[in-house]
Amino acid sequence: MQTGIAGLEPARIVAQFSHLYRLAAESGEHLAEVTGRYSFDASRKTDYPAVGDWVLASVPKPGDSSRASIHALLERSSALIRKEAGQVQDGQVVAANMDYLFLTTAMNHDFNLRRIERYLVAAWESGSTPVVLLTKADLADDPDDLVRQVEDAAPGVPVHAVSAQENEGLEQLRPYMRPGATIAVAGSSGVGKSTLLNWLAGSEEQRVQGVRGGDDRGRHTTTHRELFRLPGGALLMDTPGMRELQLWDSEGSPDGHAGAFSDIEELASRCRYTDCTHSKREQGCAVKSALADGTLDAGRYENYLKTGRELARVARKEQSAARKTITPAENRLRNKQERRSAKKATSEWD
Repeated sequence: MQTGIAGLEPARIVAQFSHLYRLAAESGEHLAEVTGRYSFDASRKTDYPAVGDWVLASVPKPGDSSRASIHALLERSSALIRKEAGQVQDGQVVAANMDYLFLTTAMNHDFNLRRIERYLVAAWESGSTPVVLLTKADLADDPDDLVRQVEDAAPGVPVHAVSAQENEGLEQLRPYMRPGATIAVAGSSGVGKSTLLNWLAGSEEQRVQGVRGGDDRGRHTTTHRELFRLPGGALLMDTPGMRELQLWDSEGSPDGHAGAFSDIEELASRCRYTDCTHSKREQGCAVKSALADGTLDAGRYENYLKTGRELARVARKEQSAARKTITPAENRLRNKQERRSAKKATSEWD
């Protein structure tokens, strides 16, 4: 890997604790923080490193207890990004540079097809390969039926039912756990992500908690992001659970939405008119026909419309914010011009 900056070495972020990082370099693991210059140049939160990122860093010499310094972020091959909570128009990188994204949901009362579709939008947008894991299969009355439902809601995406408790389904996951592959595990709180990590690792890498009484939901365990090495050489990243994933599409690209709802997109391509709105008044609408004969689930179509509107709204807000935002470089140029104007005015006054 080419560093591009003399004296710095490539390193990978393996854990993140607020604004403090742990990185792995050729010389070993080090606690690190970004430099002041890095913070000055960063214009948004997605510019900061996340677990899985490759960075250029200066690391302390052997015996030196000081922290490493992160100077630059290398280009990401993939990134799972969600919108920051609240009114702030910014994204948060949940995981970076992963080959596979395991989207997990439990096969109990927490099972929710619409939530899976929502995660798939973000997964396809991330640039990684999504895989749906249905955990706690031992709790399901009819796991095969739930698998079929998810396969219908996730066309083209591998779906696996697993149970760490009963040690079932591990062989299905081995092809993803090849040496050097990076896998991120995402899903709602309490679906068994930490249990899954411990099961795949064959050891207690993460502390787990039991299922809460009353609603079958596991207690939230993971409070930070971390990258673990599995026995076969793959890297697995656990992430804190998210009850609600607010979609974020930083480029206004439809790829994630189209990937998650590829069946509806394919239906729409068969409509008589290319600008079909799929309303009741449209003639020759393939989507309307599929809804009428039950080929297309009405709930899935509503989620397709809802997530599409949400992404469009995010894109509009971001474009508006971009027009109002002054970058650090623009700010420095403006300050320089103001100083020149002030100096010129003083000179003319004298």
